[in-house]
Amino acid sequence: MKRYLFVSMMAFVLAACGQSDEGTGSAKEEAVQFATYSAADFFDTTSFRAASGAGLAFSPDGKSILVTSDESGVYNVYAVDRATKARTALTKSTGSATVGLSYFPADGRILYTADNGGDELNHVWVREEDGAVRDLTPTEKTKAGFRGWSADLSAFYITSNERDAKAFDLYRYNATDYSRELIFENKDALSISAVSADGQWLALVKSRTSADSDVYLAVLKAGEVKLITEHEGNIAYDVYDFTPDGKHLILSTNEKGEWNEAWAFDLESRKMAPYVSADWDISYVAFSPTGKYRVTGVNDDAQTLVTITDIKKDQAVKLAALPAGNIQNIRFNQDESHISFMLNSDTSPNDLYVADLAAGAAQRLTTALNPAIQQANLVEAEVVRYKSFDGTLIPSILYRPKNSSADNKVPALVLVHGGPGGQTRRGYRAMVQHLVNHGYAVLGANNRGSSGYGKTFYHMDDRRHGEGDLQDIVQGRRYLETLDWVDGEKIGIIGGSYGGYMTVAALAFEPDVFDVGIDIFGVTNWERTLKSIPPWWESFREALYDEMGDPATDGERHHRISPLFFADQIKKPLLVIQGANDPRVLQVESDELVAAVKANEVPVDYVIFPDEGHGFRKRENRITASDAYVAFLNRYLKNIQ
Repeated sequence: MKRYLFVSMMAFVLAACGQSDEGTGSAKEEAVQFATYSAADFFDTTSFRAASGAGLAFSPDGKSILVTSDESGVYNVYAVDRATKARTALTKSTGSATVGLSYFPADGRILYTADNGGDELNHVWVREEDGAVRDLTPTEKTKAGFRGWSADLSAFYITSNERDAKAFDLYRYNATDYSRELIFENKDALSISAVSADGQWLALVKSRTSADSDVYLAVLKAGEVKLITEHEGNIAYDVYDFTPDGKHLILSTNEKGEWNEAWAFDLESRKMAPYVSADWDISYVAFSPTGKYRVTGVNDDAQTLVTITDIKKDQAVKLAALPAGNIQNIRFNQDESHISFMLNSDTSPNDLYVADLAAGAAQRLTTALNPAIQQANLVEAEVVRYKSFDGTLIPSILYRPKNSSADNKVPALVLVHGGPGGQTRRGYRAMVQHLVNHGYAVLGANNRGSSGYGKTFYHMDDRRHGEGDLQDIVQGRRYLETLDWVDGEKIGIIGGSYGGYMTVAALAFEPDVFDVGIDIFGVTNWERTLKSIPPWWESFREALYDEMGDPATDGERHHRISPLFFADQIKKPLLVIQGANDPRVLQVESDELVAAVKANEVPVDYVIFPDEGHGFRKRENRITASDAYVAFLNRYLKNIQ
């Protein structure tokens, strides 16, 4: 789905990133001697995730904070002691990733979610205080999600498609005995976005096209569902949240210009008024439990800048000095005296902090970066822009190896994000830092169609995939060739999901441009992919077809832009990464691509993970994949056998 509502969390402007109009890529520091690290070193860095924004991250006594961590090698749920910083494992999965959602309000029970080996059929589970676990959504072939707590904390909400694989219904679960009642039957397969704290209102979204969407409001007791965003033309509406007092629904809309703004819909008068705007997209608006504080995130040139506002005082909260980086995933305790949050930067992964809002003092509770890695040896990114074939400026994130110079030119990669409609952003990425640490420059190109740069740019690739957006990536290579520290004869392309598609498309349709390609879970056969989308994508199927084309009417174009059918044109070395359980890009697609490229007598490496889906859940698999990237590039770009 191309419509994105970023769910990171923010606080104030903590770090500004450098930017040039077209991007010079000039270094601000001379080449220095530095240490290189293995993939295992980088992925021994711990990945922390916050509890659900709809849940309770603090334990009832406030002494612990719920997080998800992959320190065991697989994502599991942990309680972090605020006083000792010790982490206690609450789940002990050795297979599927488990992700913490919420504490219960009065005891040590937790809610968490897990799928089965990456099949994306997540269930919601409860862990009792004695460690016993129970699946609250046990039906087969069901996908479920957590939607928050009732205002009195006596019940919680779960969505499930057990009745109809295409539609998510809403259930209210009793927090004591887990009995449940169906409170909204989603007959029209709309996307459930938010439940009001008092349980009276439900906000839903219908994506008619990739540029046009509507918000519906359901009165749960009456069973009424009404459209509240009547409009003409292409205007995108979405939902941020209900205000805690139940008086307003905060909506997202780009009706007034290029950017997504926040508007307040009065639930009584049915009138809408401006709420929050910026010169970039408002990524999200959230509230503390009583509504004392509002948290606003702005997607400012590929990083989220956050403001916490004391609404009554109309005053931004200030915290004590923190390391340079970006705050995200802000979670309040129940009395709103403290927050937990994650903080990261280009050279430091997410670390958990807790802060006293009155005193402004923050305490760091984790150290995620592997102590074997010196942070000074990692690379800060630079925001650059280069001109594409038609003069369009392409915003990008550039990573320059520390040992590069005009006298020591390095090979480079154009990195293509997923989507379509994703965005390459600032922040720590172990895979990228591993590549850069081993001497490969990386240009994360935000080709036309990427989110975060206004609606005009966002829709420039609609039904033009594999055309202008591909040429933006081709021009990414041309840009890299202008940098005096890049070896212009050794430039490859790498990407995952839609970025994997762009990788293979570049090798098939522009076979002389890139020297190598790495395809990670990439689409290569749009005919098959668009006919076999998961049933739970029904709420935005029409919008997906509007953007990509309907298989019933656009089959010829889908065939024309699918690199699998033109694999005989591929003549540069290729590495393919595939998850056996991937429900989006089926393994057969990669099998066929590899066979076709081998038939060309072109070098092709193929790595299949039997326990992964569309992406990586396990640390050992991320290490294996990252090692494979570097070994492949060393062999075919650096000629190291």
